[in-house]
Amino acid sequence: MTETTQNAAVVLFSELVAENGKKIGVATLNSEKSLNALSLPMVELLLPQMQQWKENPDIAMVLLQGAGDKAFCAGGDIRDLYHTMKANPGTFQPYVTEFFTKEYTLDYLIHTFDKPVLVWGNGIVMGGGLGLMAGASHRVVTATSRIAMPEMAIGLYPDVGGSWFLNRMPAGCGLFLGLTGASINAADAKFIDLADFFIPHDKRQRVLDALLSIRWGNTVVLNHQKLSDLLMSIETQTLNQQPASQIRLHQAPITALANTPNLPAAMTAILAMPNEDSWLGKAKASLKYGSPITAHIVYRLLQLGQSKILADSFRLELGLSVQCGKLGEFSEGVRALLIDKDQQPRWLYADVASVPETVIDELFSSPWPASEHPLATLGRIYPHQ
Repeated sequence: MTETTQNAAVVLFSELVAENGKKIGVATLNSEKSLNALSLPMVELLLPQMQQWKENPDIAMVLLQGAGDKAFCAGGDIRDLYHTMKANPGTFQPYVTEFFTKEYTLDYLIHTFDKPVLVWGNGIVMGGGLGLMAGASHRVVTATSRIAMPEMAIGLYPDVGGSWFLNRMPAGCGLFLGLTGASINAADAKFIDLADFFIPHDKRQRVLDALLSIRWGNTVVLNHQKLSDLLMSIETQTLNQQPASQIRLHQAPITALANTPNLPAAMTAILAMPNEDSWLGKAKASLKYGSPITAHIVYRLLQLGQSKILADSFRLELGLSVQCGKLGEFSEGVRALLIDKDQQPRWLYADVASVPETVIDELFSSPWPASEHPLATLGRIYPHQ
């Protein structure tokens, strides 16, 4: 039984009623032509609905999925950001601040959602899509899952919580993936803890049907366990279809990256990695193509280490993203890859050795006093804390 609560062009919301009357909130990103790229209107619909589901005692869990079979979400819809930055170069833009503030608020809500959140990460999951998926309690990947943080190519950096989850991957993996934007599969995602379960996409209806037969209760911990038990029982029957991990094939040299003394050494080590196959070859090519400034941002984020507070990671990233919008590297990267599509970015600096440390220092400086930060109250029970 389906009870539709809201239908909007870019996100479809419904509530499935389980056998015992409890409900499952379902949000479907509904922009197949853009591979469900995350737009500001999507975020503005998702935020209040997710908050309402969090507070509604009838809702036992939430499912996030993408329309169609090609992608959960291929990243942020950054064309509007580009036009704003292009029209006002060298300045802080309110639209850029608004977009990232709302996106990161949504990401944080998913990370801290007490009820189970199941993300069906089928097909392409990149950038902003990974921001939605990374914080979910139950993250499913399929045989066609292709997950990446390709921001090197557009002069941004792995945001949407990347400063949090890159630092929590096995040694060297965060640095390698951040610098190369390498696309990883389902097995890789599980290995680096960006996914929890492998279930083929053609089993999705079976999962949905099973969700409705679960006797959901009012105890959040037990509801989490019931969902985990269901997904694990289905995964056990289909694990033989899981692809081989690309990261494991190159794990030794990737792990060794954690011991490189500086950014140039890390980049040299990646380009010298042995046993090159098509996956590693693409990773090396992406590293060569990418922004030298982004490389410095990624390296510093890894040097900063693990933040103890998730909200602090998003506060850091918001300042960093707004500074990137002002600098010009971001808009140039989008132009070359997505607007003119000439794939000839004119980066501000020719290589990492040419980037002044003062430029990176400026990017990491907050544009606002702490009390005026747009995410100042994130994670705080009382606004004045």
